[in-house]
Amino acid sequence: MTSQSVALASQKQIYINQLSQHVGSEVVLKGWLYNMRSSGKIAFPQLRDGTGVVQCVAVKNALPEDVWDAIKAMGQESAVVIKGSVREDSRAPGGYEIDVVAAEVLQQVHDYPITPKEHGTEFLMDHRHLWLRSRRQHAVLKIRHTVVQAVRNFLDNDGFTL
Repeated sequence: MTSQSVALASQKQIYINQLSQHVGSEVVLKGWLYNMRSSGKIAFPQLRDGTGVVQCVAVKNALPEDVWDAIKAMGQESAVVIKGSVREDSRAPGGYEIDVVAAEVLQQVHDYPITPKEHGTEFLMDHRHLWLRSRRQHAVLKIRHTVVQAVRNFLDNDGFTL
């Protein structure tokens, strides 16, 4: 671990759902690689942190070679710390992008079994602990949480005890 990576990992983290408050600022995000697209000397890693997904933009000639190589080698769900500038972009998922200035891959993942393609029910049930990381399952859990919270609030307000 280099001194730069120690400094990067120890910096104050913000969450993806807070990016609107940091436009034009340099931030540190910690999360997992949701998806990766690349086009020659530009890579577009999408980072997931539990509050959302944001697209990052990594340009080969703007990064040290070892950082570029680490970004390009990441597999889906690799744990990563990314430092970069927040930029508003209506084309990006969530409306914001991160221009990467530094990155540290904390844990490299290969052969992750759940991919963006469609899978059968039996396969997904066998890998449910991983399936819960998908956008659709995350949305289902948020809806369930809201319904449970509303029922509890209703019962609490009427003096019921759980």
